[in-house]
Amino acid sequence: MRLPLIKRLTQFTKERDEDFLLETIETLEHLAMGEVLKEEELEVVGELLSNLYGAVEVTKDIQSGTPDRDALNGFMQRVMGSIAPAT
Repeated sequence: MRLPLIKRLTQFTKERDEDFLLETIETLEHLAMGEVLKEEELEVVGELLSNLYGAVEVTKDIQSGTPDRDALNGFMQRVMGSIAPAT
């Protein structure tokens, strides 16, 4: 996940509507389910989907009243916490 991309997508939802992201997610998931993409193309689609889902989560936090910066930082902390190696 790339925080600058998530930040940009979050800004996009403020200027337009979250439905654009949701429809993009639906389209990319449909493409990924078919057998028309090569492995490296699937990796790119997967990375895009991760960032889009991240932006949707951050947007929800912002809409519930969390300041932009706190929503972005909180999201990234949750992500980093979920992928931290087990000790």
